[in-house]
Amino acid sequence: MTLKSYLILMSIATIMCWGAFAFVINAVDPTETNRIGFLLFYSSLGLALAGSFSIFGFLIRFKILKRALVFRQVAEAFRQSFLMSLMVIAILMLLSRDMLTWLNLFLLAAGISLLEYFWVSRERGKAIRHRN
Repeated sequence: MTLKSYLILMSIATIMCWGAFAFVINAVDPTETNRIGFLLFYSSLGLALAGSFSIFGFLIRFKILKRALVFRQVAEAFRQSFLMSLMVIAILMLLSRDMLTWLNLFLLAAGISLLEYFWVSRERGKAIRHRN
């Protein structure tokens, strides 16, 4: 898949996810819905955010940072976009249950950061093993 086709496909999918989120916002009453309504809300928002973060993250890497390997930039942006959207969804879920405190926010950010650090160190280890 070329970079242009990836960006076009990701943009179309992201627009569709934002459309699904708008539909859920208009169709689901949060005071009368069951778990499926909340699942649709959080999943459509999460996918829409992941797509948006992925596109913007890649464009920032490509235009500003100008790293060499494009496929790595795409993979990093995609992975980090899912982590960021997971963090936003977790914050919203904590907020909806009145459980969002500074400590919970710190623990959530630390957990996401540790997950990203684990992933980066794992990839770095693979790269070192392949060189030898």
